[in-house]
Amino acid sequence: MCLRATSKPEELKRFFRKEKSMVTIKVKGGTPQSSDTLCRTCSRAHIIKGFRATEEEVFCRHFYIEREIRFPVSECSWYEDQRLASKTEMEEIAWFLTTRKPGRSVGFVSAAQFREMESEAAKVSPTASDKPKLNE
Repeated sequence: MCLRATSKPEELKRFFRKEKSMVTIKVKGGTPQSSDTLCRTCSRAHIIKGFRATEEEVFCRHFYIEREIRFPVSECSWYEDQRLASKTEMEEIAWFLTTRKPGRSVGFVSAAQFREMESEAAKVSPTASDKPKLNE
């Protein structure tokens, strides 16, 4: 922008005021602002807190010997969320679809009922060693 020598002082003030204004630019994937560390929700974390806000030690139990983590973690390849159920826990609470007995309708049963049915079926059905051997 070219300013003339005959410009009014008010126009010059407006021009310089515009030049001083700041613009906020957001960068995707940039440094996160005030985010909490992943260690707080990781099942492998060992966190020791003191009475003051600054008294805190974080250790990672993924390694053979626990390692101290001295900074807030934003990404971790060994992160395991303790708020989610593990595969074993999901198998324990799962419902099974069964059609074992003839005449019984198809339906879902709980894991405990399924184990009970499995143990009953194991008691009733003969194994290969229980069958009589044919003499030839």
